[in-house]
Amino acid sequence: MKRIRLITAVVVAVMVIMTGCGRKGEDRNMIASENTVTEVGTENGRDEEDKKTDGTNNKEMNDAEGVATENDTTGSGSDVVNQDERTESEFNLLNQEEMTAAMGAGWNLGNQLEASMNGKPSETVWGNPMITKELIAAVKNAGFSSIRIPVSYFSYIGEAPDYTVDAKWLDRIETVVNYCLDEGLYVIINMHGDGYHTMDGGWLFCDSEDQEKIQEKYAAVWEQIAVRFRDYDEHLIFESMNEEFDGNYNNPDLSFYKNINAYNQIFVDTVRQTGGNNAMRYLLIPGWNTDITYTSASYGFVIPDDTYRSDKIPKAQKQIMISVHYYTPWDFCGDENGNVTQWGKDATDAGKAAKSCTEDYMVEQFEKLKTEYTSQGYIVVIGEYGSIDKTVYDSTSNYYRSYFAKTLCENAKETGCVPMYWDNGSNATYGFALFSRRSYKVTQPDILSSIMSVYSPQTP
Repeated sequence: MKRIRLITAVVVAVMVIMTGCGRKGEDRNMIASENTVTEVGTENGRDEEDKKTDGTNNKEMNDAEGVATENDTTGSGSDVVNQDERTESEFNLLNQEEMTAAMGAGWNLGNQLEASMNGKPSETVWGNPMITKELIAAVKNAGFSSIRIPVSYFSYIGEAPDYTVDAKWLDRIETVVNYCLDEGLYVIINMHGDGYHTMDGGWLFCDSEDQEKIQEKYAAVWEQIAVRFRDYDEHLIFESMNEEFDGNYNNPDLSFYKNINAYNQIFVDTVRQTGGNNAMRYLLIPGWNTDITYTSASYGFVIPDDTYRSDKIPKAQKQIMISVHYYTPWDFCGDENGNVTQWGKDATDAGKAAKSCTEDYMVEQFEKLKTEYTSQGYIVVIGEYGSIDKTVYDSTSNYYRSYFAKTLCENAKETGCVPMYWDNGSNATYGFALFSRRSYKVTQPDILSSIMSVYSPQTP
């Protein structure tokens, strides 16, 4: 998912896509205001700069091109372990139950390493500051046990035939991964924005005719990522891609779905054959647009063969995870207006309450995941979930956001899934953030408490 948070003199647009109940989802481009904040203050636990609302219009990405200032793209990379000095870490082969419990409640470092402008990744170009150790420590101290780090590559991939990934960009990714691992957290890194049709530099398109070139490039990039991290232990997980589909919110096109299945198979084969701990590592794969309904064999989803995995893995153990997202109903979770601000049985205003896809529907969706995957030995990761801040329209909205999060976590825990909250760094209207990325303070204590009432802090 892509949600932009800009509080400096930056104008940028971005896509938001997610399937809703009773609708197939939505393409949204958003720009933020040109507010400049020079000093951080606090009020009621929020940074003043994070509270700025944009109040601007939605525009197309090309309207914003050339306006934003690109900040530092890679960071110093000073914390990266020298590859010549790194040795293969001890790898603990956790089974389904052990890994699910260890990952506990997860959190997304959204709108950072997947952020980009004009096809060039930059962790600060969407308005968030540089990622720090202190931020990751705050997330760990809040009770989260795992972090998903969305990553885009775009122009940092070189030309054919080698498709060499910029070494400094890999260094920066590795630095951030190490911040997380130093806190004992489980970490997911992926290929996030490269498959978005609405992003400059996108190329991983399942509906493109040039699949041979795409697949060669995809394999080359994942081989380099896998080699860079192959000596890391079981705390690191690779996710093949994010919300991959043809951009149309209809039933999946089977010919395009076959390409997504092919990407997942290439990913698994490529990573496994780099050896080291990658032969044992958990690998995470999505189906069509990470949609629960469409991530099913009945719609064309195929779990890849795990031919090259290590013989050390017990034969009956599944070492592939399934990735889905949950933003349902979209009118509550993501629509940027005040029409629907309440969710669930406790709604007090019928005019503002979600009309469908409440508790019973959520139970049904998680039961699907249990029937098809977790009961068959596969770990399911709810790679993103959450709902945006609409308190400007309804002062009770955060109660329902908290209740939504708690209900989802209860269903995830009951069915053996791992929930990972989507945080885009924005504490403005329509933001998803739980923390300030500048002061590291918790900005949504009620939502956080609701999550942690289900998932108490885990011991790494």
